Amino acid sequence: MRYDLVVRSRRAVLPEGTRPASVAVSGPAIAAIGDYDAPLEAGREVDLGDLALLPGLVDSHVHVNEPGRTEWEGFATATRAAAAGGVTTICDMPLNSLPPTISVAALAEKRAAAAGQCWVDVAFWGGAVPGNAASLLPLHDAGVVGFKCFLLDSGVPEFPPLEVAELRSVLGTLAEVDALLIVHAEDGTELKPASGRDFGAFVASRPPVAERRAIEKVISGAAATGARAHIVHLSAAECVAMIAGAKAAGIRLTVETCPHYLYFAAEQVPEGATEFKSCPPVRDSINREALWRGLEAGVIDCVVSDHSPCLPELKSFGSGDFGEAWGGIASLQLGLSAVWTVARRRGRALHDGVRWMAAAPAELAGLPAKGRLCVGCDADLVAFDPDAEYVVDAAKLQHRHPVTPYAGRTLTGRVRQTWLRGTALLDAESGAPDGEPVGRLLNRG
Repeated sequence: MRYDLVVRSRRAVLPEGTRPASVAVSGPAIAAIGDYDAPLEAGREVDLGDLALLPGLVDSHVHVNEPGRTEWEGFATATRAAAAGGVTTICDMPLNSLPPTISVAALAEKRAAAAGQCWVDVAFWGGAVPGNAASLLPLHDAGVVGFKCFLLDSGVPEFPPLEVAELRSVLGTLAEVDALLIVHAEDGTELKPASGRDFGAFVASRPPVAERRAIEKVISGAAATGARAHIVHLSAAECVAMIAGAKAAGIRLTVETCPHYLYFAAEQVPEGATEFKSCPPVRDSINREALWRGLEAGVIDCVVSDHSPCLPELKSFGSGDFGEAWGGIASLQLGLSAVWTVARRRGRALHDGVRWMAAAPAELAGLPAKGRLCVGCDADLVAFDPDAEYVVDAAKLQHRHPVTPYAGRTLTGRVRQTWLRGTALLDAESGAPDGEPVGRLLNRG
């Protein structure tokens, strides 16, 4: 048989382990996996040698902001950043776009805005807000990968939070079709006013108890309804034990954390450096270590970006006031390098990163053709140099605005090429997307 593409690597990260292998592609899918030197005929052949071959990453937590706030980001720029960072599938969050994705009509509007612009594949979350209960099952039928809700002010008025009774009702509705509810879990009654240039004061305004109280509500609701629930961007490591207990009790709960919580520590943040602001916040180095242990123990299921950019002026660079600044970190292109930089120092292997950043998010989002190097899966591939170091130049990043807390940091591990369903996306010299966008808009499953 003659294949369209064969990619060989002495370090192919397969579900059963890392070994020398060749991956053969026919059309958009992986057709065969053989030994590194298997005699496979192909129209194109790429030998990566000692570069690692990974499955394309799946980032299930991305705020694209289009339509309505395209000046913050947009499908073209967000998916370019994804491709450059080895992410071949993103799941777009339902808020910060106008309209938010809380109805089938709004989903159609978002899909129309994305059409023809995407460099990687894009799936969509629906939103659960007060008053849209009748739209939940139609959105599920329309192919969203699940539903997002907040338990406190979301930061945008068109996406209000759920009260406890509403949370329980939504979980009951979604349990009928085994749909997933993902939750921004902070309790607004535990927050304090924040202002000023001191990051420590901002962190103190959003204490771990705010996360703990909200997660308790989610666990209670999931236990009562049998629904699937997921905690987004866990920051407070003291919640890991409670989450582990809920899982052990059979409650259908999963949890993610983000690269910035695993890479940065609050004591490293300079005064007025509002590019570090996220909600919940980056906490201290002791908390960071405990998050890593929760991830390594398997309590934390996956690592995704929570890429949430905005206009630079909304970061309050003039004042450096953490109370005024938008809470969001732009890191879609850098997640793999940031996590790998720390993971390799901890003695973790590439297959750990693939599990956290590809296989687990794909499973979470119900995308079985993604996140694995397996026959029949989409031929989403990444050539990754795990030993290369580079200094982050924000001006060379692909997302819309050159604002990121990683600017000037030395990271380890660099994406050399990304393939989406067998199509190479990156210019070999610049590492930037080149050619025409070939991403598709995905439905769940």
